[in-house]
Amino acid sequence: MKIKRRNDLSLRLLEIFGTLMVHQTTVATAAELGISQPSVSTAIKQLEDQLQFALFERHKKRMLPTSEARSLFEEVEPLFEQLRSVESRVRDLRGGSLGKLRIMATPPLGHSVVPVALHAFLASRPRVTVQYDVRRMENVIDAVAIGAVDLGLVLGLDTHPGVVVRTLRTDRMVALIKPGHPLADLSVIAPSDAAAHGFIGLDRASRLGLLLQTAFESAKVPYTPQVEVRYCHTAAVLAQSGNGVAVVDPYTASFLPNMGLVKKAFDPMIPVGACLLTRPGRPISRLASAFCDDIETALLN
Repeated sequence: MKIKRRNDLSLRLLEIFGTLMVHQTTVATAAELGISQPSVSTAIKQLEDQLQFALFERHKKRMLPTSEARSLFEEVEPLFEQLRSVESRVRDLRGGSLGKLRIMATPPLGHSVVPVALHAFLASRPRVTVQYDVRRMENVIDAVAIGAVDLGLVLGLDTHPGVVVRTLRTDRMVALIKPGHPLADLSVIAPSDAAAHGFIGLDRASRLGLLLQTAFESAKVPYTPQVEVRYCHTAAVLAQSGNGVAVVDPYTASFLPNMGLVKKAFDPMIPVGACLLTRPGRPISRLASAFCDDIETALLN
């Protein structure tokens, strides 16, 4: 709603007035504001005409404020403090150094490359806060679709009607076995090898589990794991305990160095993409865009 006011005051004129109150010379004021000296004088004259009272008296090349000017300055100075604060915040937002970022990822990426990217991202942004969660793929997709998070990171999603999917990198799933395993001398492990020595299956309701089952079926090997788990990390833990061959995504395999597992190629190849999810029709913020750069760098390393 527009409020009708008489003699609306110009913020620019008040800015010139406030600067002149501080410097008390038109030369210094002009230099501070990047305008000409006559422009300062003209602005003060315009403001005095609007206010209908004098603001300064000239005395030996200095502009001495009247009592009315001092009273006005007390009122407008807090406004300019707020304006400077707003300008500072705008610069921070423009530079991606202020704000809040909401991220959700599935465990393979959420427990591997995302923490690395977050460290790099936050190192130069002490005033940025991040809300971060690791959930199942369907939860990540739903959160992105309704705008509950800014970015989602998942594995192996080609497309989805509720979100925009961008594949950042594609790698292949690998086999993990315990040192000394009978298959340790093989350079490549096939479904028949895994089946013969026992393997840990991935939940067929999951995207990666479905890909693994399809690989076994394409090799005409029955997909009959004795143990089936939801997460690749769980499969790796079981492989370390001697429960069989685990076929997992490359990110889980690469970020488990302390487990001492032996990594082998798995054939037929199961390509799996690291995917970034965003909400359709909503451009991402500068902050989110900056994090995307860091996650891509982390994936390359």
